Amino acid sequence: GKALLIETAEGNILRFEDFETINGPNLHIYLSANLDDTDYVDLGELKATTGSVNYNIPDGTDTDKYHYVLVWCVPFEVLFSYADL
Repeated sequence: GKALLIETAEGNILRFEDFETINGPNLHIYLSANLDDTDYVDLGELKATTGSVNYNIPDGTDTDKYHYVLVWCVPFEVLFSYADL
């Protein structure tokens, strides 16, 4: 699938198209500067394991700073999946 940063009149969104990942406990979507959880913005819990879905990016987020989207397992601190932006 694809991970896209999209600017709208209401703000920025992250859009997954043709997305697919495995399910796990307490998975969150992170915009991240690297492939770990040291410099990231948490966009909330995983909404779906397949398909197309949007995540709102908080106002004021410098999206140029982030190069990856992570599917992160919060309780076990494990990377489930990622995409380059």
